[in-house]
Order: sequence, then structure tokens, then C-alpha cells
Amino acid sequence: MTSTEYILAIDLGTGGPKVALVNTAGTVVGCEVERNDIILCPGGGVEQDPETWWTAIRTAALRLLGKYPQARDHVIAVSCTTQWMGTVPVGADGRHISNAVIWLDTRGGRHSARVTHGPIRIAGYGVNKLRKWLRLTGGIPSHTGKDSLGHILFLKNERPDVYQAAYKFVEPMDYLNFRLTGRCHASFDTITGHWLTDTRDLLNVRYSDELIALAGITRDKLPDLLPTGSIVGTIRPEVAREFGLRDDVQVVTGTPDNESAAVGSGAVRDFEAHMYVGTSSWVTCHLPFKKTDILNNMTTLPSGIPGKYIIACEQELAGGCLTFLRDNWLFAADALSTGPAPDDFFERLNTAAATVPPGSGKLMFLPWLNGERTPVEDHHLRGGFVNISMATTRAQMVRAVLEGVALNTRWMHRAVERFAGRRFEAINFIGGGATSALWCQIMADVLDRPIRQLRQPRFANARGAAFLALAALGRLRIDEIPAKVEVDAIFTPNAANRAIYDELFGEFVQLYKRNRKMFTRLNAHP
Repeated sequence: MTSTEYILAIDLGTGGPKVALVNTAGTVVGCEVERNDIILCPGGGVEQDPETWWTAIRTAALRLLGKYPQARDHVIAVSCTTQWMGTVPVGADGRHISNAVIWLDTRGGRHSARVTHGPIRIAGYGVNKLRKWLRLTGGIPSHTGKDSLGHILFLKNERPDVYQAAYKFVEPMDYLNFRLTGRCHASFDTITGHWLTDTRDLLNVRYSDELIALAGITRDKLPDLLPTGSIVGTIRPEVAREFGLRDDVQVVTGTPDNESAAVGSGAVRDFEAHMYVGTSSWVTCHLPFKKTDILNNMTTLPSGIPGKYIIACEQELAGGCLTFLRDNWLFAADALSTGPAPDDFFERLNTAAATVPPGSGKLMFLPWLNGERTPVEDHHLRGGFVNISMATTRAQMVRAVLEGVALNTRWMHRAVERFAGRRFEAINFIGGGATSALWCQIMADVLDRPIRQLRQPRFANARGAAFLALAALGRLRIDEIPAKVEVDAIFTPNAANRAIYDELFGEFVQLYKRNRKMFTRLNAHP
């Protein structure tokens, strides 16, 4: 490793952190991974312990820097990107006072519905409130309760002791920055999931007193704002010693995972698309204008690039469906288990799925294991296999999961292209799903678009966080980023597979339309 300067990029996903050393050329020279678990609570609760985040990050960072000791004195900044729309109640010392309520949690739904209701409604929202929220923020609090305001409303109404004791409610990336610097701030882009800011001027995002009053939230419990792409402060001396870094290392404003992914994908120009498949998934692009599509649950939000919007959309579970298959079907921790999953489990899945012809014998998988967000917002939806027969094989089931996620992505992709008003001529593919050549080809065939498999696709978030840190430090221009992102392979659609995937996609959408009321009846009450 040559002597250069590095960004220590912390990518905290739902499953745990990746901590990477990224050089100024945008190359991830080393990365270490740790795992965090989720905590399931009654009534739709999903939480995590922030202390386990910090412990895992420290463990990964020390292991990484131990492998590259010569880099310690050349780290110039720390940049965090994390799961978004999570809420951490913190004390004035920066430590959490209860578990984090994360993006999968639905317990605040009824409280969000209450503050957004009205006598005349559209899609369940009071017309006047809907107009006001959309005009100022581009969005509105979700009735699923899965956004940050829903979490805060849940704590206020059902855990008032936590609400009263909290100094601030912060997003995961802003929590990490608080611990790193001792300064409590959010940025113009990290705060938008609270739906309490006026985002019409991207260079002057500010809280709306009117929306805060409608939500019934105390302004003092919200962090002060910094511009996107700015410096939070210098790392605290004790943290520098803990991580083995210099005490002049800068900490830049955090970034939600979808925004750092967009930058790390190299798709930084307007209308250039990227697709991410990790635990969740999305297809998105940067836009030069503000827009909202309430029917398909999409809007534009401030991106990680100062002065730009990005389409906010997400599908709840993608790669998470394979994890579910592993942990609850094939290697469940029960009396039927044959032992823990092998380390090469996902490689074995790919090998098995590759033996099955496209279409999986018309076996279909619905990936709505925890509801859905885009192009329909419906947390009552549930997943499963459809059209199983006595002839169905395990390999067909594995391929059906890959194809089911792809069909769901096509459903979202069509809506995103309509929203952008452009056809995406090619899509940059990142995330763990992009490491699978088979999944790349399935995506190309199902979406009928060329798929660019990027080099180091698992590290796109960390790479994007590093690029944004370099830009904040004045070391990199945004328009220089695409040249620093390499493509490993391009997968073109196979016309021979179009008919089977068109047929399955038609049935996929019909399965939603015909069964959504059943899902609501079965799952409306815990």
C-alpha cells in the first residue's frame, strides 16, 4: 500500500457495519465487517441497541487499522453512512437512553395517521394537511409509522418517559457523529425523513414551525441543522485514542445509505440510474426538480450532493429474503436443523439456482415479508411461494426468490421511470446482490435493461461516503466521480427469456391486486 491519504468510511447497515479504508482514488483498499442483530418487539416493533453498533464499528475499525498500520497517520476524515429513517433517543452526553427504533418499525403508524387526518381525505390524509406537507417537504408522514416522525410519535405517546428524558432524537448517522465529535447536528439530507423541514431551497433547508406544531413535537428535541456536505467537527481526543487515529481527523456530515450508494455507484449526473440490492432494494436517480407521486409513494428529497434532489423510493426486502430463507427455512435454529449455515451459503444458492431454467417452472415468490413501500405503501402485505407442486424442487425455490425480487424491482422500476420522465438506458448495479452474475442477468432479463455490474459492489456505500468526504474537504469535485468508478461486466437482456418474464410479471401484479384485501384482513391487527 502506497503512502497516501485515506477516508475511514463507516457503513452501518441493518445487519451490521462495514468499516473501510478508501483512498483518494476511490479504491477500497481494505474493509472489515461485523454483525448486529435486530430486536423484534410486540405490535410491529423492530429495534437495535446503539451500543452494539458502536462496539461493532470499533471492533471492525481496530481490526482494519491493525492490518494497515501505516494508514493510521494518513486518515484525514471519518465519514458515516447508515440505515435511514431510524430514531435514537440520546442524552446530552451523546449516549443513547433507549434502543434505536429502526426503519422496519410500524408502531407509530396510528399516531402518524392521527396527526395527518382531516375531515376531507385523499389516500387517508386530510386534504389541507396533505397539501401543506407536500408543498414544504415533498412528502408526508407515512401511515405505516416506518419513518422517523412515526418513531418519535410512538415514543411520545407510548413511552413518555423516554420522550421526556431525551435530549435529542437523531438519525443513526447523526448519532455516530455525535459520539465521534461531541456535537449534535443533522444535515439537510439526513433530517428529511422527519418530514418537518422546508426543502424548497436546497441550500437553505430549515425546520417548519408550522409542521412541527401539526406533528405535536417539541422543537428543542430536534438537532440543529448543518448544510449537506459540511464538516461536523474534529474527532474527540478520547475517540481518536480509542481508534488509534490522529486527533486532527475531521468528521463530515453523515449520509443516508441510499444517498451514499447513489454517489458510490458513479451515477451522479441527473437521470443516471443505479439499482441497489442489499437487505432492501431501490432503483433511483438524481433529478434537477422537486416532485411527489403520492399514489406510488415516491418523492424527491435533498440528496447527499449539495443542491441536488434524489428520488426517494424503496422496496422493503430484497436480499433480506435470502437471509430469511437461510435462517428460517434451510438452517433454522430448531430441532430440525442440520447445523449452522456454511460460510459459502450464498455461493451455493447461486450454484443451485443456475441449474434451473428461467421462470423456475412458473413457481413464483412474493418478497413482501414485511409489507411494501414502493410502488405501493402497504405494510399489511406478506410474502410466500405461489404455484408450488409436487414436482417443485429446492433449487427452483431458490431461483424463484431471485426472480421474485427482480419482478418486484420491475414493478418499482416502471414507476420510477414514469416519475423521472426518462427511460433508463442502463442501470448501475450495486450492493451484495450485484456480486451474483446470475442475479445480474436475471435483473437484465426481467427489467429489459442493460445492467452494469460495478467493481466492489458491496462497498458502494462506503465508497460514496468517502467521495462525499473528499468533496466536503475540497479534495474532489462531484463531476470527477464517474471516472473513479469501474464497471466489471455489462449484462444485456436475453430476448429468449422475455416471454416467460413478461408472463410472470403480469401474474405478479395481479397477485397483489387480487389479494391485497385478504392481506389487510389477515394482518390489520397483531
